[in-house]
Amino acid sequence: MMNFTLLKHEVLATVKLFSIILAVLMLYIISIVYMYNPEMSNTLNKLTETMPELMSAFGMSNIGNTLIEFLSTYLYGFLLLILPLVFIIMSANKLIMGYIDNGSMAYLIATPNTRFKIVFTQAFFLVASIFILLSITTLVAAIFSEILFPNELDLSSFLTLNIGLFFLHFAISGYCFFVSCSSKDLRTSYAYSTGIPILFYLIQALSNMGGSLEKLKYFTIYSLFAPEKLMTQDSSSLWMLGALFLIGLLCYMLAIRVFVKRDLYL
Repeated sequence: MMNFTLLKHEVLATVKLFSIILAVLMLYIISIVYMYNPEMSNTLNKLTETMPELMSAFGMSNIGNTLIEFLSTYLYGFLLLILPLVFIIMSANKLIMGYIDNGSMAYLIATPNTRFKIVFTQAFFLVASIFILLSITTLVAAIFSEILFPNELDLSSFLTLNIGLFFLHFAISGYCFFVSCSSKDLRTSYAYSTGIPILFYLIQALSNMGGSLEKLKYFTIYSLFAPEKLMTQDSSSLWMLGALFLIGLLCYMLAIRVFVKRDLYL
């Protein structure tokens, strides 16, 4: 079902990008956890009052009264959405369309491996990479929170929040992988896999500003990731997670089917 030689190759080929993204995330997470103190909170409140619309756009308008609310505001409104997205876009395009574009796919197909085995291996690698990336960041945030502020982090709610984050990126990665499997060339693949997710994020940012723009939230996938509902384990968050999972699963299934059936001009 999987080509482990190809899987090993992808691990080695992606380790540099993975490490860079992870290092930036860890540095930012540790910094944000450290900033959770009364003095810094006052500074952040003043910053929010100075630029209320801009802070709202990035989901940073409500600092909160607890550690998990603070982390939710400053981690899950921008950085943990954008940096994993960068990894997803670059990886998804490289895993399929990158091979087609540079001619390496002809070699892969010429080996005793079915198209299904090749594309399933690549899909598995992408999902596993995202899961590992987010698992490490979750663990780092939990450990440093416990070291600096013992017993202040609600671990159950924090875990639920990160499960929601994974399902969001699972859905987005499914779309990007589908684009990579179905596009005619690498430029087109990058255009659609980058443009649509960023457009969705910008729509979400506008809807966060409130007023008449709030209705825009119905036109973006990011609305299915609601940290405030996940933290309280609201019942509505369950169908949101289910929707994200189904979107991701459907996209991956379509991507695999398209790749297996498509004509490849190699």
